[in-house]
Amino acid sequence: MGNSTPWAYLDAYRGKIFNGTWPTMPEAFRITVSLYGERPCFTIYEPDRISLSYNEALKTIEAVSRWLYSRGIRKGDRIALTGKNSPEWTVAFIAIHFAGAVVIPIDHQIRQEETELLIKTAKARILFVDEEKYERCATNLKDSLAEIVSLRKGVGTYLYDLDGPVDPEAALELPGENDLAAILFTSGTMGKPKGVMLSHTNLLSDSYLARGLIDLIPEDIFYALLPIHHAYSMTVFIVVMTVGAELVFGKKMVTKFILKDLKQAQITLFLGVPMLFNKLLAGIIRGMKAKGPLVYGILSALLAVSGVIKKTFKVNPGKKMFRFILDQASLASVKTCICGGGPLAPSVFRKFNQLGINFIQGYGLTETSPIITLNPVDHYKETSVGKVIPMVDMRILRPDDRGVGEVILKGPVVMQGYYDLPKETEAAFTSDGYLKTGDLGYLDDEDYLYLTGRAKNLIVTDGGKNVYPEEIENEFQLYEEIDQILIRGFTADKKLKTEGIEALIFPSPDYFNAGQSKEQIHAEMERIISEVNRRLLPYQKIERLNLLEKPMEMTTTKKIKRDTV
Repeated sequence: MGNSTPWAYLDAYRGKIFNGTWPTMPEAFRITVSLYGERPCFTIYEPDRISLSYNEALKTIEAVSRWLYSRGIRKGDRIALTGKNSPEWTVAFIAIHFAGAVVIPIDHQIRQEETELLIKTAKARILFVDEEKYERCATNLKDSLAEIVSLRKGVGTYLYDLDGPVDPEAALELPGENDLAAILFTSGTMGKPKGVMLSHTNLLSDSYLARGLIDLIPEDIFYALLPIHHAYSMTVFIVVMTVGAELVFGKKMVTKFILKDLKQAQITLFLGVPMLFNKLLAGIIRGMKAKGPLVYGILSALLAVSGVIKKTFKVNPGKKMFRFILDQASLASVKTCICGGGPLAPSVFRKFNQLGINFIQGYGLTETSPIITLNPVDHYKETSVGKVIPMVDMRILRPDDRGVGEVILKGPVVMQGYYDLPKETEAAFTSDGYLKTGDLGYLDDEDYLYLTGRAKNLIVTDGGKNVYPEEIENEFQLYEEIDQILIRGFTADKKLKTEGIEALIFPSPDYFNAGQSKEQIHAEMERIISEVNRRLLPYQKIERLNLLEKPMEMTTTKKIKRDTV
């Protein structure tokens, strides 16, 4: 595998702690504990600061896995896990693997009926659950579950109180690298749920390969704010765990709490979605503008200079130049931000880099464990979603004259298939075994990927031009007046089956006060659309505005559910 890679150190453990190409989850955790046992592992600040070292976490994980064994759990059994981000969630996640079982992480924000449907679909035998859903699950699922364990003290049987007898005859049967590790269900549907089956190799190979493009050290402090059941957060948490860094759990995606956590915990690595970074940047720019037009002009010029120096000379002056701005925004300790879960405007990416924060944009799917591209800090491209990670063979299917086609790939990160859905699994792959992502994009000569949109969202204009809604939506990311925007096609001519382009906009409740009329808000939105239209190509221009009275439904990673609009 070459000795210069961030995973080369695994060679020293091959044949001792693990065999094969990649360690499993239990093996990877034991390797980290052997290297960084005394270092802090899982920490939470609300309501009180509680921290577990890697040694302490291992002790608790082993106790929970013994308890699972004593309850008849054997290799391959399914265990459901649902709850807010917490040290208990990650302890349960790893302990399930230590027992040789398969974890079913479930979004804690979905409706109770959906939670129950997923638990039954996966045939889970035990459930680890937050206090909010404990009672209802205990009542409604008593016939289908053997046990229910609480992730919070004071409600039912508490996770940290679990232990089982140590029986030397009953050695736990641990999973192999190609065994199933997790089934990740895409939430938000009461039809037949689609479960993505990921093996230990899928999750661990992705974590080690992604490390090659993220600058990480054991002293880093990672902020786990996004829902950790999501493949994106889960893999970054595994990356952090393999490095021996500290994981700090954020409870709420509310700016006030985030800023408090960032400052208190001295966070160095921060994972977020575009909406979150847009809000943070909007706050920084608001603070700069408040200093008056002259100071704002000077600061803007300095930001541009800082960006050029960082990109050209690989030196980062922004951290010192803008320390006072970063301090005010509680971002002074942050070394790197990672953004994923949706497209980010290049202008936002550029501004964070100018401020002296390394900004990494990534791309992936649950079906790819999920990270498949990352923008390396030392050679980033602002309009790209990053360089293809090692060992992934990415290609473009049927490229058009722009080189744009469907992104397809092979590699150790690609899922085993959809749970109990053989037809859907077959349809997800090309005849020669490449996973079809459903995303449209192109690759440059350095293997950097540029996304243009989702194949199913494509709009075809009357001139036969392909328009990608996401490219247009990107242009609106820094307008504080807009809370949500969705670009889609509408039937402009039924006979000719041509499409026009319309914008669905939910205005920002924070920006507009109650005294403003619908007409005034509409006029302001029209003004913004005209401004954006001037920057767009003629065939991309928005022709129709649809002003919404209520926000559109979103996923937990803050993406609009397009199919519900």
